[in-house]
Amino acid sequence: MSHFSLSIGIVGLPNVGKSTLFNALTKKSVPAENYPFCTIDPSVGIVSVPDDRLWKLSEFSKSAKTIPAVIEFVDIAGLVEGAAKGEGLGNKFLTNIREVDAIAHVVRTFRDDSVIHVASKVDPMQDIGVINLELVLADFETVSKRIANIQKDVKKQDKDAVAEEIILKKVEKVLEGGHMAEDANLSEEEKFKIKSLNLLTLKPMLYVLNVSEATENVDITPAFGGASLPGMSVKIDPVFEKGFDDLIKKSYELLGLETFFTTGEDETRAWTIKIGSTAPIAGTAIHTDFRDKFIRAEVINWKDLLDAGSYANARAKGLVRTEGKEYIVKDGDVIEFKI
Repeated sequence: MSHFSLSIGIVGLPNVGKSTLFNALTKKSVPAENYPFCTIDPSVGIVSVPDDRLWKLSEFSKSAKTIPAVIEFVDIAGLVEGAAKGEGLGNKFLTNIREVDAIAHVVRTFRDDSVIHVASKVDPMQDIGVINLELVLADFETVSKRIANIQKDVKKQDKDAVAEEIILKKVEKVLEGGHMAEDANLSEEEKFKIKSLNLLTLKPMLYVLNVSEATENVDITPAFGGASLPGMSVKIDPVFEKGFDDLIKKSYELLGLETFFTTGEDETRAWTIKIGSTAPIAGTAIHTDFRDKFIRAEVINWKDLLDAGSYANARAKGLVRTEGKEYIVKDGDVIEFKI
């Protein structure tokens, strides 16, 4: 059973509302028994992806079970300045975060004297700088070590080692300047060659602005010259649970993901795949065998199926298409795989 488990690490300085956010998210947690890959770890919350289409399809098929797509949120130990040098929970923090697909960086923008800020003033831009610098320092250490480790092979003129060193040197130079590895503008191929290093500053990042309806908030747009934060940002007020669905949607966008459905009397289920996946690749979300055993797929858009009132009507109207190996799955497709 292959399952596309998607994980997002929540980072931030102490007292920015990271745990409040995590706790509020995990109140929406789904029971783990449907997801055998779950770790029973207090710092991991499995949250279902809100999707009305799923429930409508389930009602349509009178399914016995409805299984949403899920995201794993990992609460990463509070980061302090000097984490890369092992301060605070430094190194444990860095191991935890290497495993995630993307990083949600919680930034406090509200002023509230009763909630102490670690630097004793609310300066979101400075906070972002502190955390990002720790990630940069950690990556710098990883890259330097790797360069040292491949020197023997480089001296022997080993083709792979020489190619890898060129990429690593490019990244090292950017990190040395205090910038994220993302700024080295590596090609997809170059990123793939150093994928095993799991560099933190190459991971997609989403800034979560922790706003408070109750108190004054610092406007951080001027700090970016009127632009919004680099990458994507989303505003959240954990107390009022506003913006969670937004956070999950943005996480999907950030990672280039979409959803297809399977539906029937037994169950209706949402599956997460990378945008641009062909039908056989999408099928591997259900089972790894689907890729090699794939014959064809019967496909219909979820809305067309509901509007038709039944599969029989949809077929009669020619709305159910037979697609082959080349078919690129679209968000909202309902698929029956023939293997």
